[in-house]
Amino acid sequence: MFFHYRTQGFILKKIDRGEADQLFTIYTKDFGKLEVLGKAIRKISSKLRSGMEIFYLSEIEFIQGKTYKTLTDIFLIKKFQNLRKNLERLAIAKNISDDIDNFVKGEEPDEKIWHLLRETFERLDKLKIACPVGSPPAFLRGELEILYYYFFWNLISILGYKPELYFCVACQKKLKPEKLYFSAKEGGIICGDCAKRYKTGIETKPEVVKILRKILEKDWKILLRLRNIEEYLEVMETISQNYSAFILEKRNDNMNK
Repeated sequence: MFFHYRTQGFILKKIDRGEADQLFTIYTKDFGKLEVLGKAIRKISSKLRSGMEIFYLSEIEFIQGKTYKTLTDIFLIKKFQNLRKNLERLAIAKNISDDIDNFVKGEEPDEKIWHLLRETFERLDKLKIACPVGSPPAFLRGELEILYYYFFWNLISILGYKPELYFCVACQKKLKPEKLYFSAKEGGIICGDCAKRYKTGIETKPEVVKILRKILEKDWKILLRLRNIEEYLEVMETISQNYSAFILEKRNDNMNK
């Protein structure tokens, strides 16, 4: 006897299996990250395929088989149509999907991650890119990338890797608006004096630290008012990739012990 389970979920990835099957990675409200097999779903006659496109929000029903959970029913909730019409938005959605796949392991529900994922996809779909006439492409990229960093830094904070942004992680002194450094190993910002002493950290700017603070405060009113965001994208990307690599390496080391 098979038990049927129903839940809402974001379709994040899909891989073709065999002649007509697909294996889906879905982050669900009630079960966390799942892999669910859609049997014969690539056939034109399949009644399930219409609700299982990448980055859809759907209500799914599945049963637990010997090897895989198998999809039995689907109800489409939202397509996020604006997201699908724009390559920049799709690229951000792909990065979000990769982060969920890389950082979230095992089938364990997390209400905070679910709400963060839903909030980010809603904003990604609805965000109005107020790009002034004659502005360079970096302006548009800046607003969208800040939304990605909003997701990334809040996700890793939920998972227990929230960085220290107000006090030097080395000497514990309150940070001043001067040349600062980000240290993945120490888990936050280091002041200039300690960076010279320990010879560690990625040079950053007080403006980047301010952006990170507002991201973790979820202060969208301030984030949307920030000007010249594109000036800080390179540093944001560097420290985000550095912290991401450090966390993944640390988690892999812990799993191999």
